[in-house]
Parts: sequence; structure tokens; C-alpha cells
Amino acid sequence: MSALLTAALTSADRGWPVFPLRPRDKRPALHGEDQCPLTGPCAAAHVKWEQRATTDRDMIARCWSHKPYNVGIATGPAGLIVVDLDRPKANSRSDAPSGAATFKALCERAGQAVPTTYRVRTPSGGEHLYFTVPDTLRLGNTAGRLGPLIDTRAHGGYVVAPGSTTRDGEYAVIDPAPVAELPAWLPALLEPPKPAARVAPLRLPAVSGSLAANAALERECAVVRAAPEGEGNNTLNRSAFKVGRFVAWGDLPRHEVEEAFQAAGEARGLTAAECHATIRSALDSSLRQARPREVA
Repeated sequence: MSALLTAALTSADRGWPVFPLRPRDKRPALHGEDQCPLTGPCAAAHVKWEQRATTDRDMIARCWSHKPYNVGIATGPAGLIVVDLDRPKANSRSDAPSGAATFKALCERAGQAVPTTYRVRTPSGGEHLYFTVPDTLRLGNTAGRLGPLIDTRAHGGYVVAPGSTTRDGEYAVIDPAPVAELPAWLPALLEPPKPAARVAPLRLPAVSGSLAANAALERECAVVRAAPEGEGNNTLNRSAFKVGRFVAWGDLPRHEVEEAFQAAGEARGLTAAECHATIRSALDSSLRQARPREVA
């Protein structure tokens, strides 16, 4: 029995419906709607990969005997939500924390430890955390809603099963613990954001420091609040890094800078957890790299 067939059957035996992905790839091997022949399973209408995913051992054996397909797990039908914690790209210029660091900060803010659950390492060095969800809770996929470099896969989504390989490496189980239930505090954070209500002008915390330092802090907080959609976290990282030199020079107390940027980031629509992690990372980096005032 091939390793990939074993991987497919192992997931199916857990009750997780599987379907074939292209060999050494993450894309489905099944045809798309635009190329549907309207025959076989699609005789009445196109059947998507989520509906074709199966736990039938005979069907799986026939499929994976045909080609060395990678294995996809249809997370919705499996009753799973998988939290995908990614890492910054190797050529990234950003000092933003990894998805794992942001998720840890999110757990700390909720007063909880990072859950122990079934965990898979991805070829990029990231992690997949598997959780079960009750039938009464229907969650979709998210990208960045919990924080930068954190995605989730549930109904309408899939993950690459352990035992699959790509050109970058293997998906491997690093913690075989039983799959835990999704922590009760997480679903609310996965709901789509509600339209922003009209609010009074933001009042930043009062800060001490020199006039130049105060002006820089006010200016950069305004930049964060006005950041374009999808650029909030990167903007927060850059702005906090710029102001960090005034902390290094003793012009501004660090905790007051953190409070000001926390308020600005949350006003922009970022989560409290991602603001906290990004500000901390940016200031740490700025303090390490700050040059003396006389040569700056």
C-alpha cells in the first residue's frame, strides 16, 4: 500500500472525507465547473470537490491506486475547523510576528493557554491546529480575521492532509493528541465584522515626552487610523517602528506609546491581539536598531 493511500485511509478512518489533490501540489485534482462533462457523478449537475469527498475505503483505494495524489480533507463535512498558522515569507521585509506568535497572544488575552490538539507541520514551517465544531455551529473560511498570517478552514474549505508532500516538503503530524473542541471564546472572533458605527473622534491617551516625540506619535497614529484596507497591520508595524527611536532616547515611555498605538490600531479595525503582538514586535526591533540621537 502506498504512503499516500495510507494517508487517505487514515484520514477517512477518522471520519474525515477526503478527495484527491494534484500530485505534489495543493490544488484539487477534480475538474472545475467550467470543464464539467456532466457525466458520471455530475450527470445531473456539476458536483464540487466538497460534495465528492468521501470516507468510502473502496472508492479511496481505487482513486489512489490510479495516481500518487496528495490528500485533501474537506473540513466542513468532517466537522472540523483548522487554524492555519503561517510564517512570514523568507524574503519578507516586515517584522510582523508569525501566525503562531499572534495566536499565542490572542490566547493570552483571552486568559487561556494555547490549546493542546491534533497539530500538523506544513512544508513552509507553519502549523495546522485541528478542532471539532458542533453541528449547530456553521463556520466558513477566514483569512486574517484572527490576525496576520492566521487563516481558518471550515465549511467551503479544505486542508492538505498529513502524509502529503509538495515540492517544499511534507505535511507531518507533530502532535497526535486527540482533536480538541474549538475553544468557546473563538467563534465570536470568527464572525464577519459588523459595519462600523459612527463614533466620536478618537482621543489618544495623554503622553509625556518632547514636542518632536509627541508630534511623531500623533502623526504616526493618524497614519495607522487612515491605513488602506488590508494594510492596517503592516502600517501599524512601520509606524510603531518609527516612533520606537523616541522610546530608545528616553523621550517617550514605552507603555504610553503602546497604549497610543493600541488605540489607533483598534480604531482601524485590527483585533486587540494582533495590535498587541505587532506593536511589541515593532518596538523591540526598533529599540535594537536605534542609533544614538546625535547620529540619527
